Amino acid sequence: MQPTGKAGPAPTIPPPPGPPAGGSTVPRTAPATPDGAGAVPGPSAAPDKVHAAARPALVTHRDCPPPHTLPGCACADMLSPAARYCELFVDVQHSGLFADSKTFPDCIPNCDPDLIVARYRETRDTPGFSLADFVQAHFTRATVPESHYVSDPASTLREHIDGLWPVLTREPVAHPPLSSLLPLPYRYVVPGGRFGELYYWDSYFTMEGLAGSGCGDLMVAMARNFAYLIDTYGLVPNGTRNYYLSRSQPPAFALMVDLLEREQLASAIDFLPQLRLEYAFWMDGADCVRPGHAHRRVVCLPDGAVLNRYWDDRPWPREEAFMEDMETAMRSGRPHHLVFRDLRAAAESGWDFSSRWLDSPSTPTGQPADLATIRTTAMLPVDLNALLWHLETRLAALCEQAGDAAAEAYRAAAQRREAAILQYMWDDPAGVFVDYDWCRGAPRLCLTAATVMPLYLGLARPPQAQAVAQAVKDRLLVDGGLATTECASGQQWDRPNGWAPLQWLAVRGLARYGHDDLAREIAQRWLATVASLYIHECKLVEKYRIRNIEGRALGGGGGEYPLQDGFGWTNAVAGALMVLYGEVPATCRADDVAT
Repeated sequence: MQPTGKAGPAPTIPPPPGPPAGGSTVPRTAPATPDGAGAVPGPSAAPDKVHAAARPALVTHRDCPPPHTLPGCACADMLSPAARYCELFVDVQHSGLFADSKTFPDCIPNCDPDLIVARYRETRDTPGFSLADFVQAHFTRATVPESHYVSDPASTLREHIDGLWPVLTREPVAHPPLSSLLPLPYRYVVPGGRFGELYYWDSYFTMEGLAGSGCGDLMVAMARNFAYLIDTYGLVPNGTRNYYLSRSQPPAFALMVDLLEREQLASAIDFLPQLRLEYAFWMDGADCVRPGHAHRRVVCLPDGAVLNRYWDDRPWPREEAFMEDMETAMRSGRPHHLVFRDLRAAAESGWDFSSRWLDSPSTPTGQPADLATIRTTAMLPVDLNALLWHLETRLAALCEQAGDAAAEAYRAAAQRREAAILQYMWDDPAGVFVDYDWCRGAPRLCLTAATVMPLYLGLARPPQAQAVAQAVKDRLLVDGGLATTECASGQQWDRPNGWAPLQWLAVRGLARYGHDDLAREIAQRWLATVASLYIHECKLVEKYRIRNIEGRALGGGGGEYPLQDGFGWTNAVAGALMVLYGEVPATCRADDVAT
């Protein structure tokens, strides 16, 4: 651990609530109401008017509820690093000691955290105090390998993928006392690079790849970990760190359970209790929300239709992106807690970040849009609602199988959601599924790859699938596979980047409706992209720039951190697509392998 740099100025955006810290303050929303975000304004109203009742008030740390009392968290001692270390956390993040904001939240304390905070308060103003030395003495930095794996230059892409699974697999180990890492009872696969913990929706695609590699035992172990997380915390967190406990990710657990059943590894009904708990998490407040209002992840539209959005219970900067979020909020011109919540909600979507969530995809001058225009909580995402429709249909079927009278209620909920999706999220003139801006009462016009999710899950009608296939071919198909969106916003979930999970959803969704030629075309273009970079650099990466650059594929750009190697879902989707469409003749060039 070699932190460098000096402590910066006092923060202008205070830390989240925690133990008393003198006069430190934090913006907090008004007391929660059953309506959450309030009434829906007319289409021309400013988006922030939806949140008019939630303007921040400055309160002391003593006035704030501790984070472990948030809904769904069953653990008695789950203080996140910002809450646990108070001004020390803020000072470290402001200081520039670590290039990556995620580094300090992942550090392991060398002694009791309360003692560390007390020592910091006693010594920080003494002559000669060094923040770098203090952190060095009191914390151990979590190890992040610079390179997880260097392939044998003679290895094929398939051999490389199969060889990566043991490297990316983690075994249950003793939980570091009072660290941010959440313990798990079974083995699991991490994405790679800076992402050294279990992540939610990543893991579904990883499991699809593990099936192609014959790793059934590991698939079952991962599903059991997710069941454990739901039983323990009432949700599947974004990742297995305590600072992720206020948000989830796209609800893919039902897809994992379906996969186990497809591979004859487990019966879906064995996971019925956890599926019901996860559904309850997403639908919290649905029984009391009024038309034109919202509560947490539930939105009730003026006609009474209920759909879902992404959300996060903590209205302060993400601990793993603290400085980035503070800078974004300062640029926004909006109440900072609203910006923080929209940033966090986008992180729950998995699409962090994208023009999907921005007020406009680009400026009038054609320059990339500012992330400070983010409005995630104003959007009803088509892929999220399709996933919840699938969860409702599976719950109905499994409850019926179990003789549970709740089956009819779940079936009715699925029918209502399907009708709402078709009413609000089907753009008939364009022939695509879109997100819906519930605050402005209008669909989003920028096409994204999320349009394929209703096909993947079987929600689309055949004529809709036909129209989507044509739109995908005309508007999203590029040299290297399926484009993420039509917009080049500068964010990593936009052009020119392509992402493995979206290729899988498109290929399998199109094939489900008989559009086999287009499915094959996307798969082959994506595999060629992955193979091209593998041939030249002997690795797989998190995302790809899916356009030809002098005949060679490149890793994608944008985002809050450098391009990550590994990489769980890239390996998985490439392996699963090769099972379906044949091997790619790709081996590394010996002279391209880094020494």
